[in-house]
Amino acid sequence: MTASISESWTRIETWLAEHAPSTFAALAPPADPADIAAVERLIGRPLLRPLVTSLLRHDGLLDRRCSLLPGSYRLLSARETAAEWQLLAGFYDKRTADEEGAEVDYGFMKIGSSRVLYGQPQLIPIARESGGGHLVLDHRPEIDRGRVHEAEATAGVVRGSHEARASLPVLMEAIATSVETNQPLYDYTPTVDEEQRLHWDFTPMHAPDLHRA
Repeated sequence: MTASISESWTRIETWLAEHAPSTFAALAPPADPADIAAVERLIGRPLLRPLVTSLLRHDGLLDRRCSLLPGSYRLLSARETAAEWQLLAGFYDKRTADEEGAEVDYGFMKIGSSRVLYGQPQLIPIARESGGGHLVLDHRPEIDRGRVHEAEATAGVVRGSHEARASLPVLMEAIATSVETNQPLYDYTPTVDEEQRLHWDFTPMHAPDLHRA
C-alpha cells in the first residue's frame, strides 16, 4: 500500500534535516489556500488531492538552487504553478489535437511521447528544472490520470513509464526510500553536495530509455 503524501513528507523532512540541511531550510511554508483556489480557477478544474496536500505541506522551494526530485527538478509553489501553466498552455496546438483525436492518446501510450500534448491544459506543471523542462501531473480523466510525466519543448511530453511515476504519492514515497537507503531511483542516486544540498547524480544502470539526465 502506498504511503500518504504526508507520511512521505515526514520521512523526507527528517532525512533532509540530518543530511542536507540547506535543502531542508529551503522548504517553503504551507501554501495559502487562496493561492491554491486561484490556480483552480485559472485552470478551470480542481487540483488532484495529493498535489493539494503537498502544497499545503510545502509551497515549493524557496531557494532556486535546490532541487528535491530526481533530474534536478524543483517543486513549484502554487503561484509558480499558475504562471508555468499559463506559459505552457500558450504552446498547446488544440487544432492539431482535435484533428488527430484519439490518435494522440494512442500514440502517447504506444510510443511514450507526444509533441501534440505539449502544453495540454490538463497536464499541470508541478516541478521545473533549470533547463526549462517540467514535470506535469496528468489531470485528464483517462487511464493516466494522476501519473507524472516529463515535458519539454523539443520532445514534447514524455510519458512517466517508470513505476515511481505512477502517481505523486508513489513518487514521493520512492524519493523518501531512495534518500533513506542511498539507493538509485530510476538511474538517479541521491547525494549531498559541499553546500549541504540534496543533489541527484545521473548514473545509468539500465538500457537507454525515455528518461533523460
